[in-house]
Amino acid sequence: MMNLNLDFGFFNWALIQSFILKGLIFSFQLTIVAMIGGIALGTILALMRLSGKPWLVTPAAAYVNTLRSIPLVMVILWFFLLIPAAFYQALPGGIGTKYRSEIAALITFTVFEAAYYSEIMRAGIQSVSKGQVYAGY
Repeated sequence: MMNLNLDFGFFNWALIQSFILKGLIFSFQLTIVAMIGGIALGTILALMRLSGKPWLVTPAAAYVNTLRSIPLVMVILWFFLLIPAAFYQALPGGIGTKYRSEIAALITFTVFEAAYYSEIMRAGIQSVSKGQVYAGY
């Protein structure tokens, strides 16, 4: 049996509290806010796709199909690197320059999840048979 002499002295409560717990809390906050935003935007996109009007269906379908075909890491990079810094500086109170990565993550996950939620909502609406819709009327 090998003796590795591993030293975990650097791993203390201060490290956990300052990095790991803050990251965990931010992850939960990001998840909740992105889910709410994604469901709201996804519902709008689903209704656009089901409207039957080409001027609504076409952009919604392009949005959903484009974002669903691109990996999430690529979208994160686009929103972090390609959105100009002027956009972040224009946010009130200087919040954009201080929290640029957090804002980019929030926008990215909301926009990306909206494409998937849109398909979930659209499939759910289309799964209701016409007889049930007429019975509801």
